Amino acid sequence: MNWDDLRLVLAVVREGTLSGAARQLSVTHSTVFRRLGAIEEQIGVRLFERFRDGYVPTPAGESAAETAARLEDEVLTLERRLSGQDLRPSGVVRITTTDTLGTILMRHLPAMRELHPEIQVEVAISNVMANLSRREAEIAIRPTPDPPEILVGRRVADISHAIYGSNVYLSQRQETELSAHDWIALDDALASTVIGRWIHENLRTARIACRVDALPALRDAALAGLGLALLPCYLGDPASGLRRLTPKTLAEPRSALWLLTHDDLKRTARIRATLDFLAKAFASERALLEGRQTNASSPRPRREISSGRGAC
Repeated sequence: MNWDDLRLVLAVVREGTLSGAARQLSVTHSTVFRRLGAIEEQIGVRLFERFRDGYVPTPAGESAAETAARLEDEVLTLERRLSGQDLRPSGVVRITTTDTLGTILMRHLPAMRELHPEIQVEVAISNVMANLSRREAEIAIRPTPDPPEILVGRRVADISHAIYGSNVYLSQRQETELSAHDWIALDDALASTVIGRWIHENLRTARIACRVDALPALRDAALAGLGLALLPCYLGDPASGLRRLTPKTLAEPRSALWLLTHDDLKRTARIRATLDFLAKAFASERALLEGRQTNASSPRPRREISSGRGAC
């Protein structure tokens, strides 16, 4: 079996279906089906049991996948080390970030292009942390209180949060306890985020008017007047139709903005140049990220609001 054969077997094991493996390998479903059949015929061993809901590896398939995973790690390690020897700030740099921070990133990319015209930036917008070890991306821009230990990075700024409501909603509601308000919450897909955990800990008895699976939708639902929403200040403050429930940001949840990469890549010229630029670019946004830069309509002084649990 050659490396391409092993990669295909590993993809089928990881995804559990031919269609999933096809997406991972950027080929068609029929190509995976045909190649897998040819591999099994060539070696004379059945690698997978076929079921209606997917493919399950046989002991031989598991053994092949384990070998493929070890080889993949070695190949990726070699690629990172060779890439780390590049001394010129040129080539492709793949950056992954969230849907909300992507907006901030985009407004700085023209200056990046002017400063480093030989660097081509690819941006992957995803709220799932990319696997930098597998080269899914080379730089991650992430809001997190604690980045993964396997990555190296720079802490650029704190990320502050506040409770927001639309001007219309807040003008009509005078409740003093958070649990008496209508709320927009995050669904299970984002339950592990700092906002998701805060909602779970502080709003167990509150009325949830709507659940969403993305922070822009959380902001938009608040703008529509569905209820209150906990938002990072860099997302809530620029929205002219929103204002904070109280002028101050919350002590909790706590988070920070990190620029992350893999240790093998940090000395690569194009990665180092990009990280240096991004650190300065996002540092210039620190007032917005830390909740010290608000729009004209936010905040307006209001009496103190209580959750009944001392959360605010």
